[in-house]
Amino acid sequence: MTKPFIGIPMGDPAGIGPEIIVKALVHEDIYDVCRPVVIGDAEAIRKSVEICKLASEVRVIKKSDEGQFSSRTINVIDLNNIAHEKFSYGIVQAQNGLASYEYIKKSVELALNGELAAIATTPINKPALKAGNVDFIGHTEILAGLTNTEDPLTMFEVRGMRVFFLSRHVPLRRACEMVTEQRLLDYIDRCTGALESLGITEGTMAVAGLNPHSGDNGLFGNEDMEQIVPAVEKARSRGYRVVGPVGADSVFHQALMGKYNSVLSLYHDQGHIATKTLDFERTIAITLGLPFLRTSVDHGTAYDIAGKGTASEVSMVEAILLASKYAGPYSQWIGSRIVGM
Repeated sequence: MTKPFIGIPMGDPAGIGPEIIVKALVHEDIYDVCRPVVIGDAEAIRKSVEICKLASEVRVIKKSDEGQFSSRTINVIDLNNIAHEKFSYGIVQAQNGLASYEYIKKSVELALNGELAAIATTPINKPALKAGNVDFIGHTEILAGLTNTEDPLTMFEVRGMRVFFLSRHVPLRRACEMVTEQRLLDYIDRCTGALESLGITEGTMAVAGLNPHSGDNGLFGNEDMEQIVPAVEKARSRGYRVVGPVGADSVFHQALMGKYNSVLSLYHDQGHIATKTLDFERTIAITLGLPFLRTSVDHGTAYDIAGKGTASEVSMVEAILLASKYAGPYSQWIGSRIVGM
């Protein structure tokens, strides 16, 4: 079987992205399943190789298939877009925000052209994006804008547990207001489709409860009874394998034990706390609904340790491996949808 090309945009040059990339790409198991290609600044990658005391060769290529794929070589599509005489680690700089956006944009172009099977992203910095006059607040919004995708789904996976999010970056009060029967029905449908796009067709989805003990029949709030129960019942009548509400204090553990194939978390921190407490470094974000698969580390630029060579690459390795695992099924699913149009 042909190993997929996985694109790795370098992220904010002033953060730990370049370091975790070069550390990850010495792991032999990555090359067993994919062909990784870095989209970034070759000089920044060379500097990170030096900082991390590695013996890797940095090879500049124009196209993915020009690479030499081994744990001794890092293949870089070089955008050469950093003025290194003005560069500093660990601070917000306009050039770095703009550069990180350009790495993502180039990766999207390559994925849409079929040159990459998936992308595994590294951290970017919101203030740096703003300083660089990039009119997006994060990866998901950038990817949605560049591909004209409306409201892509976010799924976390860690140790086989999968978690979707009914809402993301909104105030908690607003997140509670968004727990409506119609929105839940829409997300049950879309999340089921997202699982199918990854080749997951067996098992049952659980919708987490909103209130303590899922409201305990109205004793601790009515949202569970008035919004979640009708949505789940209607979804089940339409053939969806879904249950809920299931108390949020137990549903994630039950999913980890295999009782559910996924959990629909009702707001940002409900699912983030569960996954990151389980295993912070191996919690990987997957963006679904795009024309290609995207995975991501789930940590920030860590400006405080950038340039020191101490950042852990575990999350980067996991993101690349997960992109490799799902790239084939996702590409086939996208292809079948295009053919069926």
